[in-house]
Amino acid sequence: MSFQGYLKTIKEKTGKTAEDFRKLAADKGYTRDGQLTVKAGDIVKWLKEDFELGHGHSMAIYALLKGKKTENDH
Repeated sequence: MSFQGYLKTIKEKTGKTAEDFRKLAADKGYTRDGQLTVKAGDIVKWLKEDFELGHGHSMAIYALLKGKKTENDH
């Protein structure tokens, strides 16, 4: 699945955009000044519990929060 495919599926399942997840992560204290402050496992656990996302989809959000990917990546 392409990165865009992951983001599309995440939005369909949760109703949330990448920017929404950035805001939610900041609200939870997972980021500070736009920088991720927790490990991938913490993000995966959060997204699995709160949004029922699987590992791959959670890692896509992690990549966004970490700055490894952007909404424009394929």
